[in-house]
Order: sequence, then C-alpha cells, then structure tokens
Amino acid sequence: MKAKATLLVICLSVMAGAVPLLAHHSFAAEYDANKPISITGTVAKVEWMNPHARFYVDVKDASGKVTTWNFELGAIPVVVKQGWRKDSLKAGDQVTVEGSRAKDGSNSANARTVKLADGRRVFAGSSGGDAAPNQ
Repeated sequence: MKAKATLLVICLSVMAGAVPLLAHHSFAAEYDANKPISITGTVAKVEWMNPHARFYVDVKDASGKVTTWNFELGAIPVVVKQGWRKDSLKAGDQVTVEGSRAKDGSNSANARTVKLADGRRVFAGSSGGDAAPNQ
C-alpha cells in the first residue's frame, strides 16, 4: 500500500511540473524575427497576468475599418525590471509597438519596444523580442 501511495505522489508531482511546460513556449516557436512590424493604434485591453503580459491595440485603416492586434510582452517580473507598472498601459492610450509578427499570419506579435502615450519608449522584455532580427 505504501508503494502505491509513493507512486501516486510521484506521478502527481511529475504531472504538476509538466503543466507550466505545456503552457510556455519559445519565441521561435510562435514568432518570426525576420518579419518585423510597427503598429500604431489605441490600446483596447491590457492583460497583466502570467505567464506573459498581453495587450491589444485597435488599428484603424484609411476606410475606417478597425483591426485588433494582440501583443505579447515578457513575464511580469521581467517587464517590471524594464520599468513597466500595471498601469503603464491603459485602454484608450495611443501607442506605437515594434515587434515580430506571429508565424501563423494572425494579427498577433511579440512586442520588442512600445512607445507609450507620454512619449517614453520601453522594452517589452519578451524572450527573443528584445534582440535585433537575425541575432
């Protein structure tokens, strides 16, 4: 009976450790450093949660059609070290975001730098996103 209990504890420990690994991804798995983008628009939403902070930017084209872009930042402790605060971005802020586009062609990107509404330019702290393309 003790052996079964020990085996159960080991199995649960292994499964618990695998969950974060399944949730996390590498920069190269999702984003293409050779496809840089620069987007200017209005912040629609900010998600300040692990494993990565995210924000959404509404971009209006010449005809008035709005397209929403999803930008990934680094992990919360990393972006805090870069100077971010939970209220650095707010819905309605005008921003310019530079980063690397998603490989799947969706309106998603890994942010490299963000020019905030007050003119400050901050690094996004993303894995792979702060490096220049091809590095």
